[in-house]
Amino acid sequence: MKKNRAIFQRLFLISLLLGCLCSFETLNAETTFPETKALHGRTIPIDTALFKYPWRIRVNGDRAVVEDLHGPDYFFHLFSYPDFRYLSSFSKRGEGPEEMLQAENFRWEGNDLWTLDCNKSEMVLWRFNTRRDSLLRHRVVTLQKELFRALDFAIYSGTRFLIPDYSGDNRFCWVDRQGKLLRKTGDIPSSNKKALKESRPALAQAWRSFIDYNPRNGVLAAVTQLGDVLEVYNLKRNTHMVKVGGQGEPQFMVSRDGYGVPTGIMGYGDVQVTDSAIYTTFEGETFKNIASNHQKGIETRNGGNRIYVYTLEGEPLRKYELDHYVDGIWVDEDKGIILAVDGNQDEPIVEFKM
Repeated sequence: MKKNRAIFQRLFLISLLLGCLCSFETLNAETTFPETKALHGRTIPIDTALFKYPWRIRVNGDRAVVEDLHGPDYFFHLFSYPDFRYLSSFSKRGEGPEEMLQAENFRWEGNDLWTLDCNKSEMVLWRFNTRRDSLLRHRVVTLQKELFRALDFAIYSGTRFLIPDYSGDNRFCWVDRQGKLLRKTGDIPSSNKKALKESRPALAQAWRSFIDYNPRNGVLAAVTQLGDVLEVYNLKRNTHMVKVGGQGEPQFMVSRDGYGVPTGIMGYGDVQVTDSAIYTTFEGETFKNIASNHQKGIETRNGGNRIYVYTLEGEPLRKYELDHYVDGIWVDEDKGIILAVDGNQDEPIVEFKM
């Protein structure tokens, strides 16, 4: 009885919390940053060829993991840090019961690591072996069928995950550690009233967002892969801010099959909420230019060469212009460095000093 009462109280508090997230400000002006700084990257040598499409990087103490979005054999690779000595690979690609069909994202939780397989609708918990030179499969969580196509996740607490809602009905799904959907909250903050009424699944595809949550300050940030939209939720202060940058909301057409076909720009590529700021990578290339370059035989670089930094309230703080095109980033403010993944070169890990 006490356990049921505690669960009810937690869900009630969440309900109250999210009920307050309806007040937000939308800014449509061109984004102007008070400071712009050029950063020159140092390529970190790796003694083995591993990657096909390196995508994300995350560091935990003296270990780093790099995700290969299209890894032919494995999706994740473990390195020592900061020397980036290769240790092992894990999460084998395949259709077997202990294999992975498609990796989307991964998160450290203490010394444990969670990975997400969107095609299998599974989350896997990995733990270090005693020598810490490999991560071992420890537990599998199958996501409930109501969670339509989970493409990202954040760890909200020791009992819940936050997953963007890809159905278009809401903005986020709250999921327990058994994969059960607890509730859906929020709405896609789009001004496209017709799509909100008639084409929500296509709208959700266009508004696919990368997210990150910092439990120390309670800030959840979401950035759109298409267009130029940053959302900042402060789950401690019960606030929600939407910033639509100068290149606007995600633009798309609805296909005959009901899918969203992008027509605007490639937007944000990654986001990290630190203790003091929100760091994002941004591309800004139009699909028109991408198609034109393809027709002309001009190779398009993957990723973007800009890092936008915002305050924890979502206000523009700083813009970094890079000499590399990168996708994923990991920021260490104490050391003043940004590690980034440049999938356009054989040795993809690059270090920038802020």
